[in-house]
Amino acid sequence: MHNNRLSRRLAALACGSMVLLLASCASPQKTPATAEVAVSHNAVQNAVQAGAPELAPDEITAARQKMLMANQALAAKDYKRARQLALEAQADAQLAQSKANSAKASAMSDQLNKDLRVLRDEVERANSQ
Repeated sequence: MHNNRLSRRLAALACGSMVLLLASCASPQKTPATAEVAVSHNAVQNAVQAGAPELAPDEITAARQKMLMANQALAAKDYKRARQLALEAQADAQLAQSKANSAKASAMSDQLNKDLRVLRDEVERANSQ
């Protein structure tokens, strides 16, 4: 009988714990999204250093706008919105950085091809003399 009461109490405790766990998952996020905002800020800075303002202006502008809105949401303690905007800003910044890097690589490839054509022309001229 003592074991039976103990089993019921443990079952009740387990059920109570599950209810609390589910309630905490369903409630709005109350933890500041400072980590996400910081990571996104770094992503924007990296994109700027990669040349995104010149090579991917639309994407870096979108990232900056979302960072601004994320900071505003963070200040307003709307952590769920701040987290979402920070993640979107990070994605936009990474896209901007990728486009900037791609544009630079393409320009380098074009320059190498041009240099190679010049070199071939010089070799042909030297061989024809």
